[in-house]
Amino acid sequence: MTIILTAFERSPDGGRGLARDTRVRWALEEVGQPYEVRLVSFRAMKEPAHLALHPFGQIPTYEEGDLALFETGAIVLHIAERHAGLLPSDSDGDASARARAITWMFAALSTVEPPILEFANARLLEGDKPWSKERLPLVEGRVRDRLKQLSARLGRADWLDGGFSAGDLMMVSVLLRLKPSGILDGTPNLAAYVARGEARPAYQRAFAAQLAVNAGKPPTA
Repeated sequence: MTIILTAFERSPDGGRGLARDTRVRWALEEVGQPYEVRLVSFRAMKEPAHLALHPFGQIPTYEEGDLALFETGAIVLHIAERHAGLLPSDSDGDASARARAITWMFAALSTVEPPILEFANARLLEGDKPWSKERLPLVEGRVRDRLKQLSARLGRADWLDGGFSAGDLMMVSVLLRLKPSGILDGTPNLAAYVARGEARPAYQRAFAAQLAVNAGKPPTA
């Protein structure tokens, strides 16, 4: 059955890999699964056909036969559980490694990403508000606190828990949002961690595919 993703017809980031379909593309590239992409406009995302797939009118969605999924965490977990390459197997000799990798997926989305998104919104969408100068340092402080904790946990390891996993894929995807701000430079081991993720051939293919959609198109937001 053909896997079909939905993605922005014109990504707000101009194809820099921050749109969430990149995470799913990356996962599929890691496990060697072909897929097709159906591009949708911002208008189409709010129409009944798309809302039937994603009740909140966002991207990406994932279709495989009769199965339709939304939310990148759920999609990547589904891919990782069905195909080898993103979760440790029982034959690796560590029965709990798989559960720990999944835990890092949830940590990326539930613990690390929220303050990063809050910071991004404060910088990009609220910078002209009269209270922005007071609020921004507070929001940035929350991000730096999370990074300090994550940096301490990663230490000198290449990946969060043994070999590269879906947990690393999600965490790197989340941290990539901080690159334009320069905050990652304050935690060199996390900056190197993100660079290792970006250097993976599967990520390079996913990034190139998303960039190709937006080639020559100015960002819309």
